[in-house]
Amino acid sequence: MSTKIYQSPYHRSSAVNQRQPPTFTTPAQLPNKKRFTVFCSSSKRAPAPPSSVAEEQKNQSLAEQLLPLSITLLSDNNANKTQLLSNNPKSTWVNPTKPKPSILSLHRHKRSTYSYNPQIKDLREFSKKLNECEESEFLAVLEGIPTAPSRENMLFVLNGLRPWQKSFLFFNWVKAQNFFPMETIFYNVTMKSLRFGRQFQHIEDLALEMIEKGIELDNITYSTIITCAKRCNIFDKAVEWFERMYKTGLMPDEVTYSAVLDVYAKLGKVEEVLSLYEKGRATGWKPDPIDFAVLGKMFGEAGDYDGIRYVLQEMKSLGVQPNLVVYNTLLEAMGKVGKPGLARSLFEEMVELGVTPNEKTLTALIKIYGRARWARDALELWERMKSNEWPVDFILYNTLLSMCADLGLVEEGERLFEDMKGSQKSKPDSWSYTAMLNIYGSAGNVDKAMVLFKEMSEAGVNLNVMGCTCLIQCLGRAKKIDELVNMFKTSVDWGVKPDDRLCGCLLSVVSYCDGDDANKVLSCLELANPKLVALVKLLSNEKITNLDIIREEFKGILNSTSVEARRPFCNCLIDICRNTNLHARAHELLCIGSMYGLYPGLHTKTQEEWRLNVRSLSVGAAHTAFEEWMGILAKTIEQQETLPALFSANTGAGTHKFSQGLGSAFASHVEKLAVPFRESEEKAGFFFATREDLVEWVQSKASSASA
Repeated sequence: MSTKIYQSPYHRSSAVNQRQPPTFTTPAQLPNKKRFTVFCSSSKRAPAPPSSVAEEQKNQSLAEQLLPLSITLLSDNNANKTQLLSNNPKSTWVNPTKPKPSILSLHRHKRSTYSYNPQIKDLREFSKKLNECEESEFLAVLEGIPTAPSRENMLFVLNGLRPWQKSFLFFNWVKAQNFFPMETIFYNVTMKSLRFGRQFQHIEDLALEMIEKGIELDNITYSTIITCAKRCNIFDKAVEWFERMYKTGLMPDEVTYSAVLDVYAKLGKVEEVLSLYEKGRATGWKPDPIDFAVLGKMFGEAGDYDGIRYVLQEMKSLGVQPNLVVYNTLLEAMGKVGKPGLARSLFEEMVELGVTPNEKTLTALIKIYGRARWARDALELWERMKSNEWPVDFILYNTLLSMCADLGLVEEGERLFEDMKGSQKSKPDSWSYTAMLNIYGSAGNVDKAMVLFKEMSEAGVNLNVMGCTCLIQCLGRAKKIDELVNMFKTSVDWGVKPDDRLCGCLLSVVSYCDGDDANKVLSCLELANPKLVALVKLLSNEKITNLDIIREEFKGILNSTSVEARRPFCNCLIDICRNTNLHARAHELLCIGSMYGLYPGLHTKTQEEWRLNVRSLSVGAAHTAFEEWMGILAKTIEQQETLPALFSANTGAGTHKFSQGLGSAFASHVEKLAVPFRESEEKAGFFFATREDLVEWVQSKASSASA
C-alpha cells in the first residue's frame, strides 16, 4: 500500500461543517493583484505554521491528524467532553447534518485473515485463469467459478483482473447475470482498470449509465473520470466532469486537485488555476511538489515572473521542499521570462540544499545563459560539470555547442566537440556535427567546414537540412560557388529535403552574386522551390510594369512559405533587386511586404520623436526603407505639416562576434546620401537627426533640383 494519503480529512469534512465556516488570511503576495481580487475577497487562508510544527504534523499518524478535527467539529454543549475524547482512542464524532450518525473510527478496521475466508485461494486462482485466457475463452472459463457469486466474491475477482479488457468483460457479465444490485464500488473498480488502458469513452459511458440508473457517483468515481481524461489529453472532458462534480457538492481530493490544476494550466486558464488553488488551500489541501511544478510551468509559459515568485513564496510558507522536478520546471520558467540572474541564484540554492542536478537541469541553465549571451557563466558551468562529474547527455552537449555557435566561440566549441569524441556515451551525432558546421560557417572558416563535412561522410553520419544550410552559407560567403553547387546536389542525393530556411539561404547567396555565379545558385534553388525562382526572373524583367502581377505572384509565394521565413524571403528579394540596379522594384517590394505585415514596427511616431527601426531588415532592405522614409519626410515638409523635434533610426548593435554589422553599412549609406544623421556615441546602433537639420537638408536638395 502506498504511504501517501491522498484524501485529507480536512477537506472531507469541510462540506459537513457548515455551521462554522473557516476563516483564512490572505496570502502574503500574489502573482497578480488584479487576478486575485475577486476570489481573495471571499476566501482567505491562515498563515502557515512554523517549520517545526509543520514537520511534526507531517510525521503524525492518521489518527493523530484526525483528532484535532474531531474536537473542532464537536458542538458547544459537548465542550466538557473534549478532555475525555482526547484520552480515549476509540471515541467517535457525530455529523449533525445527516439523519443517521456517521462514525469515523480513529483506528483502521482489522483485515480478515485467511482463516476467516478460506475461499480466497480459490478465487485468486480463478482470477489468474481469467487473466491468462484468451478473450474468446473468457465466458467458458467464467462457468467454472469456484464459489457462490456473492457481492464480496465478485468484487474480489474484479479487483484481481489486470487487463482492462478482462475487467470490462467481467463487469458486464456480473451486471448481466443480475446476481445482486450493482453498487458504486463495482463501477469504480472497473473504471480504474479502464483508466490504465486509457479508455476514456468506456469510462464516460459507465458514468452516464450510473447517472441514468440513479447509482451514486462518489469522489473516487469523479476523480477516476477526470484523471483518465487528463491522461488521454481530453482536457475539455476533464473540465466538464470536474465542474459537474462541484455542482454535486463533492469536494475533490488531492489527486483530483492536482489533475485539474494541470488540465487548467495546459489549457492556459490561469484564472481558473489560481481560483482552484486558493479554494483547495481553503479546504485544508496541502499541495505537493508536483502541484507547484504545474504552477511554475504555467507561469513560465505565460511569461509571468511575479507568478513564479509567488510559487517560490508559497512553497516556502508551506514548508514544501522543492525536488528536482520542481527545480527543473522553475529553471525553464526563468528562461522563458528572461531572468538569467535569478535562474543562477535558484540553481545555487538547489545545489546548496543537496539536490544533484541532472541533464535536464543543466540543459535548461545552459539555454538561459546562451539566450542572455552569458558566455563566461556558461563555460564556468561546463567546467563545474566536469569537476563534479554531473551527468551529461547528447542534448546537453549539443546545447553547449549551439550556444558556442550563437556566441561565435570557435575554440570553446572545438574543445567541446573533442570531449564528445572522447566520450563513451555521447559520441557526436548529426546535430553535433551541424552545430560545428554552424560555428565554422558563422566564422567563415570554409576549410574546416569542408574537412568536417568529409569526416561526416567517412563516419557515416547523415547530413541534415540544417547542416546543409550552414555549409551553403559558409561557401556562399567565401564565393566558392562551384563547391556550393556540388555540395548541394550531393546533399539532395543523400536524402536532404530543402526547407524554407535552406531556400532562404540560397536566395541570400544569389543576392550578392553576379552573372554566371548567380545563375548557378538559382539552378540549385529551382530544384528546391521553382516558384521562387520564377518570381526572381519576373522581378528582373523590366518590361513587367503592372505591379498587380508582381503582388499576386509574391502573395502566392508567401502563402506557401512558413511564417518565420517570409520576411527573410522579402529581404533577399529586395537585396537582389538593388544588386541588379532595380531600385524602383526594391521599393515596390518593400511596400508590398509592409502591406502584408512583414515589417511590423518599422515606423514609430510620437509627438517628440519619429523613429525608423530596421533591425530585422537586410542591408539592402534597410537602405530601401531609409530612402522611403526620407521621401515621406520631404513630402511632409513640403506640405508644411507639424514635425517632431527629433528623428532616429535603430539598426541594432549586432552582438554576435561575427555579425556583419548592419550599423556600419547603414552609416555608409547615410553618409553617401549626405543626410544629417549622426551615430550616437552612447547608444550603439542608433542614429539621430534634429528637425532643423532635416528641414535644411530637404530644402537644399529642392533648391539643387530646381537649379
